[in-house]
Amino acid sequence: MAEIQALFHHILAPTDGSQSSVTAGRLAVQLTALHKAHITFVYVIEDAVVRELAGVSGRVAKRVQSELELSGRRHLDYLSRLASEADLTSSQLIRHGVPYREITRLAREQEVDLIVVGQVGSRGPRRIRNWRLAGKGSAHIHRRPSIHQVTIR
Repeated sequence: MAEIQALFHHILAPTDGSQSSVTAGRLAVQLTALHKAHITFVYVIEDAVVRELAGVSGRVAKRVQSELELSGRRHLDYLSRLASEADLTSSQLIRHGVPYREITRLAREQEVDLIVVGQVGSRGPRRIRNWRLAGKGSAHIHRRPSIHQVTIR
């Protein structure tokens, strides 16, 4: 029987800890196994969110950023464990900036074939800025025609 050539070699799964991003991460792991690809998980911390949370909470921005990085690391570790349990090689990154820009930049840098993304983040700092991110983040990523995308609701 002829072997089917894999369509995807490198899959990117951004997460913000929301249910849709975790569901997207699980699907990304399954697709990675199916295509015998490499998977990269990324968590993006938006500087504007750090400033906003620091202002609202009265905490120093560096401390808020540290807490968000710890939270991001937990989400990334969870998804990486899923990949490891499926005998996959994965990478994890935390980036700082505007999420859709960082995700598309990373996809170009690493020659990603497929981005598997949750449509709307609804946990943690995302709730505060939901008006700006609702549908918009994944819509911006979707406009990059050279990279395939699966959006999970």
